[in-house]
Amino acid sequence: MAQHPQLPKWTEIAEKQMKGKSVETLSWMTPEGIKVKPLYTAEDLEGMESANTLPGMAPYVRGPMATMYTGRPWTIRQYAGFSTAKESNAFYHKALAAGQKGLSVAFDLATHRGYDSDHPRVAGDIGKAGVAIDSVEDMKILFNGIPLDQMSVSMTMNGAVIPILAGYIVAAEEQGVAHDKLEGTIQNDILKEYLTRNTYIYPPTPSMRVISDIMAYCSREMPKYNTISISGYHMMEAGANSVLQTAFTLADGVEYVKAALKSGMDVDTFAPRLSFFFGIGMNFFMDIAMLRAARFLWYRLMSQFNPKNAKSSMLRTHCQTSGWSLTEQDPHNNIIRTTLEAMTAALGGTQSLHTNSFDEAIGLPTDFSARIARNTQIIIQEESQICHVIDPLGGSYYLESLTNSIINESQKIIDEINELGGMAKAIESGMPKMRIEESAARKQARIDQGLDVIVGVNKYKLANEKIDFEVREVPATVRDEQIARIKEIKASRDNVAVERALADLTNAAKNGGNLLEAALPAVRARATVGEISTAMESVFGRFVATTRCISGAYSSEYTGDNNAVTAIKQRTNVFLEKQGRRPRLLVTKMGQDGHDRGFKVVASAYADLGFDVDISPMFQTPEEAAKMAIENDVHLVGASSLAAGHKSLIPALIEELKKIGGGEILVVAGGIIPPGDYDFLYKAGVKAIFGPGTPIPESADKTLALLEEKYLQ
Repeated sequence: MAQHPQLPKWTEIAEKQMKGKSVETLSWMTPEGIKVKPLYTAEDLEGMESANTLPGMAPYVRGPMATMYTGRPWTIRQYAGFSTAKESNAFYHKALAAGQKGLSVAFDLATHRGYDSDHPRVAGDIGKAGVAIDSVEDMKILFNGIPLDQMSVSMTMNGAVIPILAGYIVAAEEQGVAHDKLEGTIQNDILKEYLTRNTYIYPPTPSMRVISDIMAYCSREMPKYNTISISGYHMMEAGANSVLQTAFTLADGVEYVKAALKSGMDVDTFAPRLSFFFGIGMNFFMDIAMLRAARFLWYRLMSQFNPKNAKSSMLRTHCQTSGWSLTEQDPHNNIIRTTLEAMTAALGGTQSLHTNSFDEAIGLPTDFSARIARNTQIIIQEESQICHVIDPLGGSYYLESLTNSIINESQKIIDEINELGGMAKAIESGMPKMRIEESAARKQARIDQGLDVIVGVNKYKLANEKIDFEVREVPATVRDEQIARIKEIKASRDNVAVERALADLTNAAKNGGNLLEAALPAVRARATVGEISTAMESVFGRFVATTRCISGAYSSEYTGDNNAVTAIKQRTNVFLEKQGRRPRLLVTKMGQDGHDRGFKVVASAYADLGFDVDISPMFQTPEEAAKMAIENDVHLVGASSLAAGHKSLIPALIEELKKIGGGEILVVAGGIIPPGDYDFLYKAGVKAIFGPGTPIPESADKTLALLEEKYLQ
C-alpha cells in the first residue's frame, strides 16, 4: 500500500506536539477488537470492495434506495403501548396528530408469553411494559379510529405471534379491510429470543415452523406485509458489541431463509419482505459503520440463494436507540444520548426509527418524555438539513475503513457459525449467548473502573441527585379490568364454536397445516390469546432454558491491584473463615420479563468477587424463588426488576420467605425502580436497593456489609 507522501512530515509534527511520544500511543482498541488509528488517509481505502459504491445499487453499502432521504425521510415509528388497549389507542392518536408516521406496538409481558391476564403467573406483569391483549376485542379497541388500510403497523411479537397476528388480521376484517391492503411488520424473530430477550413459548423446532407458516400465509394473502423483522436490538441491549450484533443478526436471517426454502417457498416470494432491526448505542462511528457493513454482508450472504429479484438481497432496517445507555443518574443527559444515537441511525441509513424517552431508566415513559423523544427525530429531519444529501459520510476515510473492519470481523463469526451447522445449531451449542454475556460482563467491568466513561455515573457526578419529574405508573386495577373483559367475552361467545376451532388448531399443530390460517377461526370465535397458545402448547410443549453465568470475564478486565475488588475478595475470604462457607446469594428474576443482562452480569461479577452465587431460572414466581432460596440455603436473595413489577413481586417474595421459614434470608433489589418507590420497598422489608448505574463493587460492598452485620458481629 502506497504511503501518503506527507505522512512522515505529519508524524514528525504530531510527535513534536506530543513532546516526543509516538503517535502509535494514540491508537485505540475497540471492544470489538478493531484497532482504530488516530489518522486515516485515502491509502487506507485501497482494495476495499465496500468503499466505492453508490446508494440504491448492490451491495447497498450507501443505502438500499437510490435517493434515500432526499426522496423521503425515514419513518418516525415510536414503539409504544401500556396499560389497556383503550389507553394505548388514545396515546397513538395523540402521537399521530403530533407528527408520528407509523405505529409500533409494544405488548405486555403476559401477552408475549402467551398467558391471559387472569393467569396466576402474570399477576405483576399486566399492562406494565406494553399493552395487555387478551382477545380480538382488545385488538379492535387498540386500533379504533385508525384505518388499517392506510396505516403501517409494526408489532413486536415473537412468542405469541400466531394469536396476535391473527387478532390483527381479524380486527382489520371487522374494520372492512381486506388482507391484501394490510401494511406493516411482525417481528416474528424467535431465534434471538433464545439468545437474549427470552419471550419464547415453544421449543426452537416448532417455533421455526411457526415462522415458516406465517411467511407462507402472508406471501399468499398479505403481499404488502413484512413477515419477519430480524432483530439485533435485543442482542445489543444484552451486551453484544457491534460486530457480534451484526454477525448474529445476519446469521439468524440466513437461518430463516433456509427454513422458508425448506418449506418449499421460492426465495423471491418472501425475501423482499424480510426486514431487520438494529440497536444503536453510543459508539457513534462504529454503529454508523455497522449498518453499512450489514447491508454489504446481507447482499453477499443472499447471493448463495441465487435470487432473481434485486430486493431479495437488499437489507432494509428499523433502528431503535439504546435503552441500556440511559442512566438513572442525571437523567436529562439521556436526551443528549438519544439525540446522538438518532443521528447515528440516520447517518447509517435506517428506514425507520424509534427514539427512547429520557426517563426510561427510572420507569415507563410519560407523555412529556415521549413528546421529547418523538420531537428529537422531527427536529433532526426538519432542522438539521441532513436529509438533503444521500449518505453524507460516505467516502470518509475513517468510516469506510471501519465499515470494512466490521465486515471482516463479522464474517469470521458467520464462518464459525456455519462450521457449527448454522445459527440454530450454534444456539444449541450455547456459543452466541455466551459470547454476548461475556461481552456484557467485560463492558460492566470497564465502566466500574472508569475506563469507559458514563457522564453522571462514573465521572462528573452530581453531588446531590434528585428526581424531580413525573414517573408513569400502571395501576394494579388494569389487571382487574382485563379479567372482567375476559369473563364478559367468555360469557357471550359460542363456546362450542370456540372449542371446535381450538381442536382444529391443535390438530394442525399435531398433524400438519398452516398454523396462522388454522388460528383465524378461533380468533373470530373469540378464543383468547392464552387459549390459542395453549392449544399449540399441548402439542409443542413450553420451552425452559438452562440458566448459567460466565465466570472470570468480569474480573479479567481488572488490571493490576484494584483496591475495591481486592478488599471485597479479602472480606469474602474472612466470611468463609468465620462462617465455614462463603456468603451465598440467589440472584432471581421474577415475572415474565426476559431481559437478563443485568442479573446475569451481577451473578457473574459477584462470583468473581468471592460469593457463592446461585442463579434462578427465568420467569419465576415469588413462591418459586422463595422455595429455591430455602433449598439452596442462601444468606441473601437479589431480586432483579426491569418491567415495573417490583411493587407486587418483591414484597410477595419477602412474605413467602417468612411463610416457609426463610424469614432470616435478606432481600435486596436492583434494576429500574423509581426512587419514589424506594420507601415502599424498604417498608416491605427490602434491605438495600441498587439502581441502574450502580458500580458492582459498590453494591457488593453494601451487600457484604449487611451480611457481616448479621453473621459476623
